[in-house]
Amino acid sequence: MAAIGVALSCSCLRPGVWLLKPGAHTMSSLGLHTAARCAAKDYYEVLVLGGGCGGISMSARMKRKVGAENVAVVEPSKTHYYQPLWTLVGAGAKQLETSARPTESVMPKGVEWIKSRVMALDPDKNCIRLENDVKVSYKYLIIALGISLHYEKIKGLPEGFHHPKIGSNYSVHTVEKTWKALQDFKEGNAIFTFPNTPVKCAGAPQKIMYLSEAYLRKTGKRPKANILFNTSLGVIFGVKKYADALTEIIKERNITVNYKRNLVEVRADKQEAVFENLDKPGVTEVHQYEMLHVTPPMGPPDVLINSPVSDEIGWVDVNKETLQHKKYPNVFGIGDCTNLPTSKTAAAVAAQSGVLDKTISLVMKNQLPTKKYDGYTSCPLVTGYNKVILAEFDYDAQPLETFPIDQSKERITMYHMKADMMPFLYWNALLKGYWGGPAPIRKLMHLGLK
Repeated sequence: MAAIGVALSCSCLRPGVWLLKPGAHTMSSLGLHTAARCAAKDYYEVLVLGGGCGGISMSARMKRKVGAENVAVVEPSKTHYYQPLWTLVGAGAKQLETSARPTESVMPKGVEWIKSRVMALDPDKNCIRLENDVKVSYKYLIIALGISLHYEKIKGLPEGFHHPKIGSNYSVHTVEKTWKALQDFKEGNAIFTFPNTPVKCAGAPQKIMYLSEAYLRKTGKRPKANILFNTSLGVIFGVKKYADALTEIIKERNITVNYKRNLVEVRADKQEAVFENLDKPGVTEVHQYEMLHVTPPMGPPDVLINSPVSDEIGWVDVNKETLQHKKYPNVFGIGDCTNLPTSKTAAAVAAQSGVLDKTISLVMKNQLPTKKYDGYTSCPLVTGYNKVILAEFDYDAQPLETFPIDQSKERITMYHMKADMMPFLYWNALLKGYWGGPAPIRKLMHLGLK
């Protein structure tokens, strides 16, 4: 089963800023953990900011290291989502409710759950400030705050989602609108977008495109559909091996790709999408749509912008090999909120968690970190309802494949890994701190040569 974990991808991290701010959850009568609106204590040996897969995984690992009573997680959301499943939810292949579980059910037993928001970080004083000006101090801090969605940076959104024909797989509130728009498609343009910002799971914007094309073929509507992928990027994918394979699929399925096109406005009442030509700043073009899938601009959480722990953009400034902060040795970062130069996916978080576990262990012993993260990330590129190209690569955008086969080919086995096996591994291994990526399996599969 562990070998399946290589396909874990597309960040399942914390919900974004818009449409994804569920309130506090009531305390479980089962006593799985201590739940409180504010911290029960004002000091913890290990304080984890964020209850997404990076935060939960690291809190489970830290519990085994220092004891549950010495670990706390700050997370306001009552529901934890396995977001990689939303690609399939948007295509009608999975139900939304299967991607959700109560946060209390994934919080490690005995670990303090602080149901509040982080308002400020003060690493010079080893403390953070929560809502209501509550302060909590720490010995070690792990920042796992994820990435924020910014639909509001596109004129006409998010209010445009109240109209039909438009959806987005990146929000729990709009992913089912994607499926509705696909089902209601009659004739015209089906447009899929990629923003001019970093995003989590960079493959997701085109995965739903391939699935939609397959659905329209299956339902006999494909001859009346003009499928467009309008991307801000200049390439279809950042790793040449997989880009070449995707380019062939795009040609075979008669899909139009418009590069350097950034969505700047949605006129949902007219079913019009306005794109800026990034090669000609200020020049825009208007496309009529029968279906529109929006990938929103994204960025660091507000609390990290202009924070002492962040770089000039707002990402947590960590050493790319050890995940230790570049200035504060007792501060660490993991996942989408960091400035690690790799794709922001849950597969990356899994690999990072194993490295960070080793890093913190040595720091606690006043030793220098030795374990190095190679930038491993993975993106199962869903190209149909039973096909996946399993992309795995490193910091240098070079393939770092687990299996001794050509993973640039579409495979049914890889689809079932994505759709069926990965959720099990996520809930039962990664979140419990037992899965640190496929590196050991890769070595075994390649006889120690990789």
